[in-house]
Amino acid sequence: MSVLTTKEIMEIIPHRQPFLLIDTIEELEYGKRAVGKKCVTYNEPFFAGHFPAEPVMPGVLIIEALAQVGAVAILGLPENKGKIAYFAAVNNAKFKGKVVPGDVLMLETEITKCKGPIGVGMAKATVNGKLVCQAELTFAIGQ
Repeated sequence: MSVLTTKEIMEIIPHRQPFLLIDTIEELEYGKRAVGKKCVTYNEPFFAGHFPAEPVMPGVLIIEALAQVGAVAILGLPENKGKIAYFAAVNNAKFKGKVVPGDVLMLETEITKCKGPIGVGMAKATVNGKLVCQAELTFAIGQ
């Protein structure tokens, strides 16, 4: 059973369709870590151009989905309610496999550092337990 539904996620982060890239939050420790799920379907708008004959989820959108999961963990803290988490850096991103329609993308982001409005999260995405992406994400919390 999910910890947060799509509606509850939208109460925490400002993203909306078609750019909300997580369906549910499965595990959550506010300020520390979150695990989200994205059920990838043929109906995703990016598949129309990436690539029509062989649909593959763009890596940059996997990174964005990981950041959204991390944003739920950080922005769910009472002191961050109503704020936005912006990208400050993406480091050491590695893509280990394709994400295609029908995949269930599991997205885990652990907040490893937070000082003032700046923080760092270690993020990884898996499909069927297989690592497809990992990265270090730096964020800045703004108004």
